Amino acid sequence: MKMKKVLAMMLAGVMTVSALSGCSSSNTSGKEDTSSEAAGDSAKVLRVGMECSYAPFNWTQDTDTTPDGSKAVPIYGSDYYAYGYDVAVAQKLADEMGMELEIHKVEWSSIGISLDAGDYDAIIAGMGRTAEREVSYAFTDPYYYRDNCIVVKKGSAYENVKKLSELAGTGCKVTTQLGTGWVPLLDQIEGAELSGNYETTSECFMAISNGVADVCVVDLPTAESAALTNKDLVIITFDENDTFVGDDEMVNVCIATRKDDTELRDRIQEAMNAIGWNDKDIMDTLMDQVISQQPAAN
Repeated sequence: MKMKKVLAMMLAGVMTVSALSGCSSSNTSGKEDTSSEAAGDSAKVLRVGMECSYAPFNWTQDTDTTPDGSKAVPIYGSDYYAYGYDVAVAQKLADEMGMELEIHKVEWSSIGISLDAGDYDAIIAGMGRTAEREVSYAFTDPYYYRDNCIVVKKGSAYENVKKLSELAGTGCKVTTQLGTGWVPLLDQIEGAELSGNYETTSECFMAISNGVADVCVVDLPTAESAALTNKDLVIITFDENDTFVGDDEMVNVCIATRKDDTELRDRIQEAMNAIGWNDKDIMDTLMDQVISQQPAAN
């Protein structure tokens, strides 16, 4: 009798283990289904990386409201919102593709690294399409065309400069934003002193205001945006016959995806085509609109 009881207990234990194994298998299967659903959801989200500190292309604000009634977009993982030209265009494209827009704030110096790491799937951040970047990323056609300029301090010795050659031999201290297509242009200012470049354009403009630098090379919309709130800044566009060579790369502002993610790049391009986002007049109209919407702090 004792032996029968022992055998019965052993059999019950085996059945219990089997039952637990069955539960484990069922749970694993359930997790796979959930993962699949999550993957399906992520395919409906356009995850975009940008600085959120590069007005008027993108900036950070406290609320989702703008003066003209446009809606800013929540910044992923924060209590703040992003708006600007990049956000407005990204929202139009997401709507056309039937996707939700998700904005990720990232430092410019790591914007490509974070894209490659999968933190987001596209860069819409006022990025110029250069030959060097095309080696690493897939680009759409331009979603904005911009002119380049220099910014100097009001009342300085450089306020009335009209040509690149007029800066030659002056020993001016020059600056621009790190990791941009403007960096190589600094070498074209003969005899200039490199005063150091900065992570953000805001820091570049501060350097001009404080006299740490004399000349900042940047794009025109960003300079115009800064000049709205910083009366120390003077914007100069060079004579087209006496200006930087090779700065046309920074004119074409494009959307980037990972090099091997041409499927998303093509979807975005199709959306751009569908909404007619290849007309410079339309682009300029939106840029003028968003410049007027930026908070004073930007």
